[in-house]
Amino acid sequence: MAYPTRRATVTATLATAAALAFVPAPSAAATPARPRGPRPLAHAHAHNDYLHPRPLHDALDHGFTSVEADVFLVDGELLVAHEASGLDPARTLASLYLDPLQERVRANRGTVHAGYPAPLRLLIDIKADGVAAYLALDRLLRRHRTMLTSCHHGRVRPGAVTPVVSGDRAARVPMEAQATRYAFYDGRLDDLGTPAPASFVPLVSANWTQTFAWQGAGPFPAAERARLDALVSTAHTHGRRVRFWSTPDTAGPERDAVWTELLAAGVDHLNTDDLAGLEAFLRSRGHGGRHDR
Repeated sequence: MAYPTRRATVTATLATAAALAFVPAPSAAATPARPRGPRPLAHAHAHNDYLHPRPLHDALDHGFTSVEADVFLVDGELLVAHEASGLDPARTLASLYLDPLQERVRANRGTVHAGYPAPLRLLIDIKADGVAAYLALDRLLRRHRTMLTSCHHGRVRPGAVTPVVSGDRAARVPMEAQATRYAFYDGRLDDLGTPAPASFVPLVSANWTQTFAWQGAGPFPAAERARLDALVSTAHTHGRRVRFWSTPDTAGPERDAVWTELLAAGVDHLNTDDLAGLEAFLRSRGHGGRHDR
């Protein structure tokens, strides 16, 4: 039986290595890496998100799953600003939110946060001209409908982004008249006692300072805690989420106390302008990840 010599073995090894050198490596484009980011925070809502240096992106980088944009209708365009004096034709709802969300959903294979199936809530606060502004919004949303949650004759089809219309109450009339919608309505506490379905009013928002006296100093009064628990329970029984605006938002024990009580009561969205502050608060309490929805 002939055994290969050391020289023959080396020669064969070199030949094999040379052949392998010409085998193309797997293309990175063939299996794109899914974007990575912070663990999503189901309770985190970015109030006046557009005031941050990088609208939308700063909130997403902190794990937020709900963002808010105020809009004005100007010459057929929905411009993003808090006051009419701050309008800039370059800052449109499409350019700041819908277009980058479309790109992100495409990159993440159907979700805003990679690997996190729950939708991002895009709260669109119409500042004036409710009917006309909503009709313009509807036309805009239909151009992005492939990524949006929709409602057809009362049946909801989940998407990567759920637009919710807030602000000018006049927008409700044309919305209720539609058989197919790509936006939902932000109700008020008065909606808790109405037959409006959750497929139309999935969210109820209220001004904290006009609803409760407690601002985080001292213990939460028992009567107010009971009222908060009852409001949240009623909303959840009817399939609605709950958010309060005008909660204390200056870093300190009072803000932490209010946020703690809101979480304990089951409030779905904590409202803040302080992205890093709310992220730190939630993560210190174990929030964030696939099961935080």
